Amino acid sequence: MSANSSKTPTITRPIVLIGLMGAGKSTVGRRLAKKLSVPFVDSDDEIKKAAGCSIEDIFNLYGEEEFRSGEKRVMERLMEEGPMVLATGGGAFMNPDIRERILRSGTAVWLKASLEALVERTSRRGGRPLLQTGDPRKTLEKLIKERYRVYNQAAIAIDTDHETHDSTVNLIIKALKDRADT
Repeated sequence: MSANSSKTPTITRPIVLIGLMGAGKSTVGRRLAKKLSVPFVDSDDEIKKAAGCSIEDIFNLYGEEEFRSGEKRVMERLMEEGPMVLATGGGAFMNPDIRERILRSGTAVWLKASLEALVERTSRRGGRPLLQTGDPRKTLEKLIKERYRVYNQAAIAIDTDHETHDSTVNLIIKALKDRADT
């Protein structure tokens, strides 16, 4: 990588975006991939293609366990495909096998957001099976308690609460430049 601050880093392995639903993984991921001149892949889209139905349908027809099994197969394949920006589902990094693979073969970037930000962001869009509860806020609070300690294993953490998508991309690029293993 060049020390030139205007140049983007050269990516040699997957940059894997992790975080809860509503953190901005897909939107930030598309913009980051464009800036880095690498492909963008959303693991949820790949799971939908492999299953031939929506994630909501997978959960409703087959249950979360079958979804997680398919997610693992898709993630194993994607981690073999070389440099890319990969947006994962919020639960992917919780699987010890997937997490170990990401930490070994990619660069994990945690897009961290507060409960307030996640509640506001997720209220704008449906299609989130884990939030099909009577109280999405309570569900998100529970997920934060369960997952943030695990997400903390990511090589890079970016607080997205007060950042635009583009400023988040710039913070990620700066963090990648500061690392030698991207």
